[in-house]
Amino acid sequence: MATPSKATSDQQQSSLQGRIIKKYPNRRLYDLAHSCYITLADVKQLIMEHEPVVVVDAKTGENITRSILLQIILEEEVAGTPIFSEAVLANLIRFYGHTMQGFMGAYIEKNIQAMAELQSQWAEQARQMPPELWNQFQALGQPVMPNLMGDYTEQSRQAFARAQEQMQEQVRRQTEQFMQLFGFKAGR
Repeated sequence: MATPSKATSDQQQSSLQGRIIKKYPNRRLYDLAHSCYITLADVKQLIMEHEPVVVVDAKTGENITRSILLQIILEEEVAGTPIFSEAVLANLIRFYGHTMQGFMGAYIEKNIQAMAELQSQWAEQARQMPPELWNQFQALGQPVMPNLMGDYTEQSRQAFARAQEQMQEQVRRQTEQFMQLFGFKAGR
């Protein structure tokens, strides 16, 4: 069996979207764009700068970006003030294998994206705010922020409940259609 040529390997990698980083068995990361070894901290910095990054296993060519991102998150959670409480982590674990697993991933992704957009809007407004007004806002920051987050959390909870109701209604309709195929009449 012939092994793929270097040209074929490079063609496969060029089809990936983002800055290609190869991970070697010795756990070293090699940045193809700059032809140098980098650290996990460097990958984190690229992510912070919104640089699209793709990490591939140097031996197999497999995309291992998710595992590298999870490794960065783990290091951040251990090193500093964690974002995820034990309760949050336990609940995330409980969603694996649950029928809501796919929905939960999309739900978290949309909420984090909404939070990032909100943060971006706040940063833009802060840049346009006169310094004295910004100082007054910061003085209010402690009581204001929990209220904003509480409102956001309640809106998020309501959106989740609506989506769950829609999904239940869709399952009910599909069940009725399935039963009608076999001549059964579904009762309400």
